[in-house]
Amino acid sequence: MIIAVIDGMGGGIGGQIVAHLRQELPSYFEVYGLGTNSTATSAMLKNHANKGATGENAIVVSTKKANVIIGPLSIVIPNSMMGEVTDKIATAVAESEAVKILLPIAPDNFQLVGLENKPLMLLIKDAIDVLKKEFNVKK
Repeated sequence: MIIAVIDGMGGGIGGQIVAHLRQELPSYFEVYGLGTNSTATSAMLKNHANKGATGENAIVVSTKKANVIIGPLSIVIPNSMMGEVTDKIATAVAESEAVKILLPIAPDNFQLVGLENKPLMLLIKDAIDVLKKEFNVKK
């Protein structure tokens, strides 16, 4: 099973997601750290992603292989993350057949209603719980 974690900017969110996936899931899960820039990819590799790749084409190609995509909501919003999420990235994520688990972290001009305002750590825990339930995973 391939889990693609997508992040940009400094990669802090993606790095934390990868670290928690490594703690919570069996080792046979393959985790790809896909960054919109090399800093984000590096942060995910430092937290033990199996593979890392950077940039639009790498993300477009890798989302086709993924069974699960995890990242902030911004990865499906073109021009978010200060322009790092291109139209092609947002479309590739949205059109991928992978299960998408998106953390409700969006650009400032987006307001999400009906969601609890939770700290990042709890959002990541919730995302991993969804993944475990979706694929009936026990460590």
